[in-house]
Amino acid sequence: MESRIDIQKVQPAAYQAMYALEKYLSTSNLNPILKELIKMRASQINGCAFCINMHTTDARKYGETEQRIYLLNAWRETNLFTEEEQAVLALTEEVTLINHHVSDATYQKVAGFFNEEEIAQIIMAIVTINAWNRIAITSKTMVG
Repeated sequence: MESRIDIQKVQPAAYQAMYALEKYLSTSNLNPILKELIKMRASQINGCAFCINMHTTDARKYGETEQRIYLLNAWRETNLFTEEEQAVLALTEEVTLINHHVSDATYQKVAGFFNEEEIAQIIMAIVTINAWNRIAITSKTMVG
């Protein structure tokens, strides 16, 4: 596979705007592993090899286990993820697959574990990784 375009080089202001979202997310109160679970799961759904590679590496640095990384795409079939993580993973899937809309049940489950500030941060983390996935997939950003 050959890369198509280097948006960072061609449109640096747009790329800096995306990095501003990442900077915002780095200041959030969310657990770093939770943020990486969001990024990995959305990237799996979107089929973004570049982001899956990056965020599995980052998750390991934060102490995420190999078993949970390997089973993330089947998280509903395991008991390895906390109720809070399950709620966020369900929200991640529904936001990523937004044509099915976010159900009230999923939103209420998240709201049972997180306050409004944290929910806003979770939503922004989901939206941001989806944007990065679309950039990497469309430009054919290579792993490594």
